[in-house]
Amino acid sequence: KMDDLEPACEDYGQAVVYKGTIPRHPSGWSLDDHHYMETGKIFPVCGNTWNMLEKTRFKEHFEFIGNTDTHYGIFEGCGTSIPYQSATTGVSNKGGKA
Repeated sequence: KMDDLEPACEDYGQAVVYKGTIPRHPSGWSLDDHHYMETGKIFPVCGNTWNMLEKTRFKEHFEFIGNTDTHYGIFEGCGTSIPYQSATTGVSNKGGKA
């Protein structure tokens, strides 16, 4: 469990690039229902997603772009729904923001 997560998806202009190095996931990888990252493609992330990748065993599999110097607000449509939406509704938002 991470204690420093924010209650909403805060936008600091950060992004990650998945390297394709997680075993059995050479073309892309899903953190959850609304965070599918294609290999080599810049993927904008909120501060929470950044921390979940940068401060865990996943760090070596990503390139990190940006910092928290500028706050742009909350990602539209984010911070109010659960990340595993398909578990309760059967709906998947793979590849897009919730």
